[in-house]
Amino acid sequence: MAAIVRWDPFREMSSLRDEMNRLFSRSIGETGGASAWTPAVDVFDGKEAITLKAELPGLAAEDIDIEVDDNVLTIRGERRFEEKVEDGRYYRLERAYGSFSRSLQLPQGIRADDIAATFDKGVLEVRVPKADEVRPRRIAVSAQASAAE
Repeated sequence: MAAIVRWDPFREMSSLRDEMNRLFSRSIGETGGASAWTPAVDVFDGKEAITLKAELPGLAAEDIDIEVDDNVLTIRGERRFEEKVEDGRYYRLERAYGSFSRSLQLPQGIRADDIAATFDKGVLEVRVPKADEVRPRRIAVSAQASAAE
């Protein structure tokens, strides 16, 4: 029996972005100038807020900029390569360094002035509250007395 999977536009956009990043990195190669990396991001749509969590190991809160413009939330920062080897050479370098930028189109009906962000143990959490009018509400149904009573 096949499972029903709810369509998630963020997953579609993320897949497209990842594929575009792969294509650009292949065509530019390592000689393309300043390196860039893309942090992993999870987006959750809750009843009261949209929550974004981004993995940003090695950064401090001061290294991160967050802005909202025309319902687009953008996170920017830079992870700098600061290790120096005086005696010897690098055997392997796999961690990515450089600047990054991630943007997320927010739905209508958010409270941009109430967006809050916390940073703990290398994970940035951004909470985007929904406006009251877009939250689902339960409507009570009252019964009227019939004229026959």
